[in-house]
Amino acid sequence: MAVRQALGRGLQLGRELLLRFTGKPGRAYGLGRPGPAAGCVRGERPGWAAGPGAEPRRVVFLALGLGLGLIEEKQAESRRAVSACQEIQAIFTQKSKPGPDPLETRRWQGFRLEEYLIGQSIGKGCSAAVYEATMPTLPQNLEVTKSTGSLPGRGRGTSAPGEEQEQALGAPAFPLAIKMMWNISAGSSSEAILNTMSQELVPASRVALAGEYGAVTYRKSKRGPKQVAPHPNIIRVLRAFTSSVPLLPGALVDYPDVLPPRLHPEGLGHGRTLFLVMKNYPCTLRQYLRMNTPSPRLATMMLLQLLEGVDHLVQQGIAHRDLKSDNILVELDPDGCPWLVIADFGCCLADESIGLQLPFSSWYVDRGGNGCLMAPEVSTARPGPRAVIDYSKADAWAVGAIAYEIFGLVNPFYSQGKAHLESRSYQEAQLPALPESVPPDVRQLVKALLQREASKRPSARVAANVLHLSLWGEQILALKNLKLDKMVGWLLQQSAATLLANRLTEKCCVETKMKMLFLANLECETLCQAALLLCSWRAAL
Repeated sequence: MAVRQALGRGLQLGRELLLRFTGKPGRAYGLGRPGPAAGCVRGERPGWAAGPGAEPRRVVFLALGLGLGLIEEKQAESRRAVSACQEIQAIFTQKSKPGPDPLETRRWQGFRLEEYLIGQSIGKGCSAAVYEATMPTLPQNLEVTKSTGSLPGRGRGTSAPGEEQEQALGAPAFPLAIKMMWNISAGSSSEAILNTMSQELVPASRVALAGEYGAVTYRKSKRGPKQVAPHPNIIRVLRAFTSSVPLLPGALVDYPDVLPPRLHPEGLGHGRTLFLVMKNYPCTLRQYLRMNTPSPRLATMMLLQLLEGVDHLVQQGIAHRDLKSDNILVELDPDGCPWLVIADFGCCLADESIGLQLPFSSWYVDRGGNGCLMAPEVSTARPGPRAVIDYSKADAWAVGAIAYEIFGLVNPFYSQGKAHLESRSYQEAQLPALPESVPPDVRQLVKALLQREASKRPSARVAANVLHLSLWGEQILALKNLKLDKMVGWLLQQSAATLLANRLTEKCCVETKMKMLFLANLECETLCQAALLLCSWRAAL
């Protein structure tokens, strides 16, 4: 809007404002033609238009009018930007949903362990063992991962007896993974097991809980943990059920102590436990990084995927509280680019009644797992009658620490000797520098994510937007005078290009999927915050 138009609109607003508060027309205040009684009622004392000092008052009011006009135009520009962001978000929200459920065609099946063919062990943690699995009559045209028996760093590294021959004859691969929880203290009733291990059900789909014990789960879930909405960077539990503990391959060697006494005389486990069925992924992030060195741009997109996943959890009022490279799964797109998925929700905070604010009344309150990557506000918390731990930025801090691993360095919170840092006591100046090959914007962001004070730390959403803008928004960031209308124009260009790229390619690549996630989570306010952060960092260089 031109200055002349802004001035005219501002004067109009000024007249309306004065009339509202004084009940007198604007001309009585020197806004109309000058004159001793312009706009005055007969017998009434003239206003600012008469007497000494009338001209300065008119100048002041003209300045006020100009200011009001410019403010209104700024507000109108902001409203246009917010509206555009909402429209773009609505379009891409529908297009950024996770892929099809491998068991979608078998909606009422898969709720009994006997329905699965279980293969070799994929891995084990402190509370569960994971095995590759399939359903013998699973459709062959599914987009699934090949058997993990031959993948480096995942499982035993050798094929099961006869497995190669079976695959050569066209036998099904292992597109699924079954996680068997170790039941030491939950009892043997299905309701007690589901109640005790309910955090594992946070990423479960509705269908996953519709089986034999679905009614029990739904009844408990009304006052139990939340269920996270589907997201491409969050694991999905496809089926959840309880069953008798079987003697699976390697059990007597890998975890004999947690087996029930009927399977191992010295076992301490109960005879029944929880089983979770998920998609089978080739490897964890730790295993992927052991075998691969991603380029700086690819590593940046990997970091971005973690931030997108964490932001989704925060928006749902959920904190993972156990983020580490072992709990992040990886699959590869047709070009070999990694897609990251956050898994293992056994330590999460997903309480409907408290959200991300955990009352910390005593040391017996569970603060989550993996003390090495526990954010400072969590690790330094002290219990008390009114003590509360805020987890809204705790997972984002953990992503900042994992960034060192993604960019090829040892995680400073895992390292040994003088290089070792503890979240309780480290100083920001002690953080090791990332390699020079890492883009400056990313180096600044990792520093910001690892700030000790949570209030100074960007949220996962703002941090994700920083990387989105840094990766594909250089043309808009290069403008000397960045305005919202220019930003909206760039967003519309990105939307059109992303939709076109998605339609032209049979399988969506990682970069296109990330752009679609960016546009699906578009918020004008957080986008502007990210742009301001980037501009301030670049100006300081």
